[in-house]
Amino acid sequence: MRAAILGTAGYAGQETLDRVLAHPGLELVALGSDSLAGRPASALDVRLNGHLPAFVPNGEALEGGVELVLSCLGAEESALLDPPADAVVVDLSGAHRLQDGRAYADWYGFDHPRAGELGAWSYALPELWPPTGPLIANPGCYATAALLALAPIADAIEPTGVVVDAKSGVSGAGRGLKASSHAGFVLENLTPYRVGTHQHAPEIAQALGFPVCFVPHLLPIRRGLLVTCYVQAVEDDLRGRLEDAYGGATAVRVLPEGVVPELARVQGTDTAEVGLFEDAATGRAIVVCSLDNLGKGAAGQAIQNANLALGLDETTGLRLTGVLV
Repeated sequence: MRAAILGTAGYAGQETLDRVLAHPGLELVALGSDSLAGRPASALDVRLNGHLPAFVPNGEALEGGVELVLSCLGAEESALLDPPADAVVVDLSGAHRLQDGRAYADWYGFDHPRAGELGAWSYALPELWPPTGPLIANPGCYATAALLALAPIADAIEPTGVVVDAKSGVSGAGRGLKASSHAGFVLENLTPYRVGTHQHAPEIAQALGFPVCFVPHLLPIRRGLLVTCYVQAVEDDLRGRLEDAYGGATAVRVLPEGVVPELARVQGTDTAEVGLFEDAATGRAIVVCSLDNLGKGAAGQAIQNANLALGLDETTGLRLTGVLV
């Protein structure tokens, strides 16, 4: 199936490109990038050989009669997209995640130009809510981890007082250079950011049906994401709910009792780990989820959603195993 990638030059774009090239059911016919337009694929990475198409502007990448569009543009750019007819479109940005178009001004800093069309997009986290149509809003990385941890147990916990303590590597901030992504700022440092204002907070609340206290932190590593969720259970069998939700899943694993999710096992993969614990002092439940912010949190999940929408095997082209060290 003919595929086009928009915004290929960013971190999510590069990871998406890597998976498309390894996918036996996809043929890459258009590499979109406004910053690299007119240059060969090797301008992005010297390992990309001459068999790949040259970069074209993002708008031109949509004109090739493709069956799959993977948009790795920023949210404001993606919000302007006019999806081609008869194509599956997976948007990796936040431009189509929120159902209330008025929320974009508050959480993303722009007025959504196509707010009336948001209902045509399905918010798809495959293990919980598979895509229901050709227009797919890929969940955010933090939201993916928080929802994998909390959604299966949402009606078995007290909805008030849920805390999601989240930490991610620097690639989660994108490839654009900013003061907070300089090595001199990131290394040997741990920083909370966008406290109380992060755009994934309304996305999590929309999916769960109630808000959570969500605080992200920047880790001094390239990739990887971990959330620790503190909840008060109102029913006993939280583990059973998690195991029922992911018992048939390939990309999400509920760890045995006492085993802690780790970044090292999921880095570079499209999988997630979920662990459940009890705080002996307070009796509160603690749910931990780890994943790769560029894998299950972005490109890997986009390919997983595309596979489902195109009628392909869900895990085709995914990285399901890491490296034993």
